[in-house]
Amino acid sequence: MSKHACSQCGRTMSQYNPDSRCAPCSRSGSEPVIPDRAWRDEGIYRALAAWDFATVLRLVRRRSGRSQKAVQELTTLTQSFISDLENDRKQVEGRETIIALLTGLGLPVDLRQLLLAPFAQAEAERLSTAVDPALPWTATRMVTALDAAAGGAMNGMNRRSVIAALGGAGLTQYVLQAAIAPAEAMASTSGGGVRVSDEILASLQDTTDALRLADASHGSGTLARTARAHLKVLLGLLKEGSFNEATGRRLAAVTADTAIQTGWYLFDSGAHTAGQNLLLGALRAAHASGDSRLRAGALSFIAIHSYSAGDPRDAVTAARTARQVIADQDAPALHAMLLTRQARGHARLHEDRLALTALNEAEELCARGRGEDDPHWLYWINPGEVRGQTGSCYLDLGRPAQAAEAFAQARGALGADDLRTRAQFLSRSATAQMRAGDADGGCATGHEVLSLVAGVQSARLDENLATMLAEARQYRTTAPARELLDRGHAVMRERAA
Repeated sequence: MSKHACSQCGRTMSQYNPDSRCAPCSRSGSEPVIPDRAWRDEGIYRALAAWDFATVLRLVRRRSGRSQKAVQELTTLTQSFISDLENDRKQVEGRETIIALLTGLGLPVDLRQLLLAPFAQAEAERLSTAVDPALPWTATRMVTALDAAAGGAMNGMNRRSVIAALGGAGLTQYVLQAAIAPAEAMASTSGGGVRVSDEILASLQDTTDALRLADASHGSGTLARTARAHLKVLLGLLKEGSFNEATGRRLAAVTADTAIQTGWYLFDSGAHTAGQNLLLGALRAAHASGDSRLRAGALSFIAIHSYSAGDPRDAVTAARTARQVIADQDAPALHAMLLTRQARGHARLHEDRLALTALNEAEELCARGRGEDDPHWLYWINPGEVRGQTGSCYLDLGRPAQAAEAFAQARGALGADDLRTRAQFLSRSATAQMRAGDADGGCATGHEVLSLVAGVQSARLDENLATMLAEARQYRTTAPARELLDRGHAVMRERAA
């Protein structure tokens, strides 16, 4: 029997139709469904894998020649939302909207695996069993992943199975699984051990909070070992403690917060792979806790790792997914922080418009103040932080004059006790000033930085200092630059000792 292709959607018809349309298109009126061939594009595949629905919509509509009105009729979404989504003014939030968009556009069955399927076999063999999202997101798996990342007992796992780094499609799948995997049961099954009480949990959370404040003042260098020991106490309670379902979720929440901080301390100390493995385990613990804000927090630090030491595209994916996870929360400060992470990823990719759009939205949300659901651990987000991140984006985009202006605006709004952040932003400000041609101003700012860093231990800060001094070498024939270089080299030798 001869086969014919529908003239509108491209489906194969087993029987000839006089008007060359298949049954679905014949029923759809003047606006036919999206043809299957419109989906066959590498850019669409990558966008689906990254949950970048704005790009999916733009490419599918462009390749199919459909109007926004046609998409409105097919998806039941409003035309204004479709327009805002295409222009990156809004994002898809919530499963219902995702389903409405992809079902209405006619996502082919064979492409659904890009959103939901476990890794291909070759990818699964490459990844550690501690982080493979194809394996169930259970409490046991969460403890195993964190135990391995923290350097504890491997529970029979071969240490060589722990991956060197996770990125690209592997990280995307892991992040998406964290957003859609069902919640695991958290009641203890050991039947014995220490009874985990509210008082114990409060004390453990206090320790985590105290370490967080110490990091802001002195950097991560002296904290990673202490935080790892604290995390092992929590893992011991998860493995051997006695607790009901509700207490188990609170224990998972404290564990997630602690693992996030420990992963951050390791990363900030220069141990990038060890830090990432802990952050991936922290994401499992946050998922187990049932607190979407902690999941967003873990994803935000995964984003930092990605734009700093991995693929900036992974930073964008992590930040966007985090915002989808907290779509039902009144948390403008948390959304603002995530937008700065997304903007840094865009800036590293030299996507100027997307970076600046995200930063503008972050400023608007930050100006609203804290929301009812903003978490206690997000105490540091303020207009100064957003302006400082704006300056960092401008530096990555090759706009040093605008970067210097943004850093100048950030200076007065930064917390006096947050020495590490102040030193980070000021070192970048000095670099921006010198790149913009203001050598004297940059050198003056550089001396301010060197006066701040004595008690702050951070590998990331050291990288910024080295960049600042490298920029000063361009002006080494001038007295201010020579003075900064002499002092800066002495400081760097002391920090390396």
